[in-house]
Amino acid sequence: MIAWFAQNPVAANLMMVLILVWGLVSLSEIRQKTFPDVEIDIIQVAVPYLGASPEEVEGGVCIRIEEALHGLAGIEKIWSTSVEGACGVSVELLSDTKTDRALSEVKNAVDGISTFPEETERPLISHYQVKRNALQIALSGSADERALRYWGERLRDGIAALPGVTQVGLGSVRDFEVTIEVPEESLRRYGITFDDVVRAIRKSSLDLPGGAIKAAEGEILLRAKGQRYEGAEFEDIVVQTRADGTRLRLADVATVVDGFADAERYALFNGQPAVLVQVFRVGDQKVLELTQTVKDYLEIARAELPDGLELTVWRDDSTYLKDRLRILLNNAEWGFVLVFVVLALFLKLRLAFWVAIGVPIAVLGALSLFPMVDFSIDVLTLFAFILVLGLLVDDAIVVGESVHRHQERAENPLRAAIRGTQEVSIPVIFGVLTTVAAFMPMVIAPGPMGGFFGTIGVVVIFCLFFSLVESQLILPAHLGHHAHGRETHPAEGSLRDRWKKVQATLAGSLTNLANHQYRSFLERSLEWRYVTIATALALLFVTFAAVGTGRVRWIFFPSVEGDYVSATVTMPPGTPIESTARAVETLSASARAVAAAADLEFGGSGTVVKHAMAVVGGRVGLDRGDPARRSESGASHEGEVSLELVSGNQRRLSPGELVARWRAATPPILGAEDVVFVSDYFSFGEAIHVQLRSADSAALEAAAERLKERLADYPGVFDIADTFRGGKAEIRLDILPAAEALGLSLEDLARQVRQAFYGEEVQRVQRGRDDVRVMVRYPESGRRSILDLENLRIRTPSGGEVPFYTVAKAEAGRGYSTIRRVDRQRVIGVTADVDATRGNAAEIIRSLRQGVLPALAADFPEIAFTLEGESREQARMFESLRGDYLFAMVLIYALLAIPLRSYGQPLIIMAVIPFGLVGAIGGHLIMGMDFSMMSLFGVVALSGVVVNSSLVLVHAINRRRDEGIVLRQAIREAGVMRFRPIVLTSLTTFAGLSPLLAEKSMGAQFVIPMAVSLAFGVLFATAISLILVPCAYLVLDDLGRLGRGDSAPPGGERGERPRPTVASPAPEGLGAAPRGGSTARA
Repeated sequence: MIAWFAQNPVAANLMMVLILVWGLVSLSEIRQKTFPDVEIDIIQVAVPYLGASPEEVEGGVCIRIEEALHGLAGIEKIWSTSVEGACGVSVELLSDTKTDRALSEVKNAVDGISTFPEETERPLISHYQVKRNALQIALSGSADERALRYWGERLRDGIAALPGVTQVGLGSVRDFEVTIEVPEESLRRYGITFDDVVRAIRKSSLDLPGGAIKAAEGEILLRAKGQRYEGAEFEDIVVQTRADGTRLRLADVATVVDGFADAERYALFNGQPAVLVQVFRVGDQKVLELTQTVKDYLEIARAELPDGLELTVWRDDSTYLKDRLRILLNNAEWGFVLVFVVLALFLKLRLAFWVAIGVPIAVLGALSLFPMVDFSIDVLTLFAFILVLGLLVDDAIVVGESVHRHQERAENPLRAAIRGTQEVSIPVIFGVLTTVAAFMPMVIAPGPMGGFFGTIGVVVIFCLFFSLVESQLILPAHLGHHAHGRETHPAEGSLRDRWKKVQATLAGSLTNLANHQYRSFLERSLEWRYVTIATALALLFVTFAAVGTGRVRWIFFPSVEGDYVSATVTMPPGTPIESTARAVETLSASARAVAAAADLEFGGSGTVVKHAMAVVGGRVGLDRGDPARRSESGASHEGEVSLELVSGNQRRLSPGELVARWRAATPPILGAEDVVFVSDYFSFGEAIHVQLRSADSAALEAAAERLKERLADYPGVFDIADTFRGGKAEIRLDILPAAEALGLSLEDLARQVRQAFYGEEVQRVQRGRDDVRVMVRYPESGRRSILDLENLRIRTPSGGEVPFYTVAKAEAGRGYSTIRRVDRQRVIGVTADVDATRGNAAEIIRSLRQGVLPALAADFPEIAFTLEGESREQARMFESLRGDYLFAMVLIYALLAIPLRSYGQPLIIMAVIPFGLVGAIGGHLIMGMDFSMMSLFGVVALSGVVVNSSLVLVHAINRRRDEGIVLRQAIREAGVMRFRPIVLTSLTTFAGLSPLLAEKSMGAQFVIPMAVSLAFGVLFATAISLILVPCAYLVLDDLGRLGRGDSAPPGGERGERPRPTVASPAPEGLGAAPRGGSTARA
């Protein structure tokens, strides 16, 4: 096939053009994202139980769901959250479980539960979906809540009508609600009950079809139409008609309030009341096009707003994406330039051009496959292209060097191209395959992290495939027909003449280095081969010792800093909204002080912070997603302040440093249970997260407090918190014997108390896009004190009424704010963050495992401890990588043994792999970086890259031996002959990654560790392989002779040539077997 394509340049060029055009056409179909979408194998069950306490939710709903789901196949873990008014159950599936089938089984199990309390609503069962933000628009100004909501809905509806926009929501608003407030005095004055009011509304406010009259002229539909929608319409409903004909209307006994739900929550944007319009990316939508469409509409919408209202783009993901893509594209461009410069300095310019042309062919070829596998252009795929940039020319360099060497012998250019390519095709093809094998562990890694970073491995594999096609089928045609044209002599002193002299000098210096310094050093190393190998092993042991003693620090994952930072405050449940507002204002004031100090420091205005969003009574964006994540009655004890920073290339402070200053400037907040600051764009869990599990709640609380105390002793540990939250004060009711004598039951008592203080939902009406609840309850002024409970009148079945305190007893207590359960047991999670400059999370976790947790287990034997968060994800990754990496090593061994036809020689080549780790660790020390999971991914990928040079070298030695040359001479000649392409491939790999290594932008820092591992690992492993592999080859020969009892000097030092096995000569080229047939080498 090589010869056919080389002899048919039209076919080769058509293939090249097809790949390029296919890739360019595919560009228009590829989506742009900040990061790849990761599917999470979790099924969620949410059941609203309005008005219920967390303990009631746990016992009445969550436990029943857990028991129904227990035992279903394919489930790894079940955890539930019980909060006021809702239950949420999450089912984590095993990695090999089919989501659709599991969703069906979970739905059937939940639907089969018939013992839910009557007040619960229909369970909502769904596969967990992450809403992918595109951008948000803050509508702010000096307006009341109703006006802001009205203009927010108009803006939402206008955006939703735009072409290409699918999902738009309205956030930081309360739901509409019609409240019918009936005071106790009215009930007693008119002799009616809550049930009378509820019944009257339900009978009068409805639309009911009545069938049809089949008249001669056609059917005439009949229907009763009396559904009320607006608050004022309810006032005319007749509650009671007396015997004298007078009527008691709802307006006579109640106040109808057409307002908002009984929850306290509001948002401030730059200090002004605000609502948020949220635009989400769905399916194949391209975030850049989507956001631009919305921004164009905002210019029109601003003109329609009344004075005093403003529109501000907030959380624009396209800005983050464009900033990161710009950084990576700039690095890719400079990387390609440096690769070409390195090639041009050491190869003839025409040859360098044809070698470098393989990069765009491979990149566009990979892009052509993106639509088929649903890949996007994002930060990780662009990083993958940068990562593979230098590798893409490796096989082309080896082929080009081989062809060039044949052409310098004055061979026919076309025949030289064919023979040169065929001569190295085996090591090139199998070298690419070993690199593919090394990236496989990254592709098949489990969990969210594996799904997230597996795209890097897939993109690299795509690129390597097309680079192999280019080097074996397209490049020979170009080298055979174009690259060896007639030499022209440039004018003396011209630019071309000066460049040619520089190039000749550098190329000559590399050749001179191979023929003299390297040859001499190689000869001495072969002579002292055992000392050489011992020195290399000592270097390896020193490196491992440095890792083992902690001189190289380990972190699970480098921080991914975004353009937003936030601080959340949690007060005790039941805290008045005014107290939470004061806590949020404390955070806002310290943020303003830090921003002002930064402006003064850097000499300007808005040098760090652009906008600030504060939410009182909840979290930013908490109103979407799992209903069980928040209390149905609101979260008046929670608040958050979020800051938008100037774009990454303009700000003078990193998000992490800004948060550190913000934290230091924030005074202690009186009464706050915890205050947490966040600067990462995303994370794989808390740095420290210990989950305590037991059926004994008191022991759980005590153990959690003890663990928090011990964590506080570690330097650098901050934001220590736990998931236990003491609930609101509560009054537990029970019925007295006197009530039973009146015919009252506990159900009657509880229902009437609920009607008065929580309310009874009469109906729900659809008003436009809003689902509006109609509630009947006491006025707010009648629900403010315990005295209101004592003044409640309980209606008996006979129609009489008695004071509450005569038929019920009340006991004060305190419940829970949130009850969390994992695998049918209550749990408390203790979490903390770690300042990387003062402590190391991995070392702290190790200390906890060795000392703190065993001591806690001895004091609390009924409690089980597990590590969650980053530790759990890290354990999963390590467990997977061990097996996957072992599989990759076996596969690499097989891919080396097949072309070499030897069992021992692959071990020689693979012996270089650990020295890649030495170079990677050394690179991290030079760059001042911690070793992380990204670094480890780089080392895993490095395993396949570093063997390529050794494979080329060993293959060359074998060819010399097959030609009858004595071993040591064969090693020397092969080393010198392959020195130039081996060094060039390493230099181009390093050159392609060097712009990224020098990148200072915060947006690219998290991917740099992988580039450091690959760049420095390849550089060091190549240097080692040029010496260690020849020495190991000779040692392998020593062992073979020792096993055969041969006392002759090694390597044929007496001058005798090894006697080859009699066999017919094998043809040159691909598939040419070593002389000796299929006899395996040692």
